[in-house]
Amino acid sequence: MLRIIVRTFSKAVFCTTVCLVTWATSGCEPNGVGDPCIPEDEYHANFSNFAASEVYIESRSFQCETRLCLVNHFQGRVSCPYGQASENLSLPPDAPERCRIPGTDGVEAGESIDVPVKPWLVERTADETVYCSCRCDGPDPNAQYCECPSGYSCEELVPELGNASDATSTRRQLSGSYCIKAGTKYHPTVSQIDCASDPDAAGCPEPFGENP
Repeated sequence: MLRIIVRTFSKAVFCTTVCLVTWATSGCEPNGVGDPCIPEDEYHANFSNFAASEVYIESRSFQCETRLCLVNHFQGRVSCPYGQASENLSLPPDAPERCRIPGTDGVEAGESIDVPVKPWLVERTADETVYCSCRCDGPDPNAQYCECPSGYSCEELVPELGNASDATSTRRQLSGSYCIKAGTKYHPTVSQIDCASDPDAAGCPEPFGENP
């Protein structure tokens, strides 16, 4: 089942079935589409992981020229490719089996992730599913939309939400299609093999089996 969470920056304001953070209706320029980004949630130690059943759209992302970081049906944390099992939570926070706040070594208070984290799926790794994007189509004929660059396709990720007559509705402003890497459209039958069980798979980062 597709899960949608609508957020205003970092505060959740609505939850049904896709994950979103608000963004202006003016759309975005295509410059920067495909640049890597790490969603804000990964800087919280009590956040476990994204799920492959979710689409998460974070606006106001200062990591992106487009101001929008897309998580397109991705499992895990971008910063922790091999995840961490419950039994590894007792290991030192700088152990390779542990997850940490991005950019830290985990040794300072608040830097280690103290909840179980699922590993990346080998068929939906972070480089294929998490990056800067922009809204390329939607229900509002007066909104400005971007054009997807070469190597990307415009795919509907967020069905229309809210009152169709209310053009200012936060949910409606986020409804529509986004630029995704060509050939990465999500299928519910995607393989559940993950990087922890098959660390040598293409897309699972080196050193194999170790989290950064």
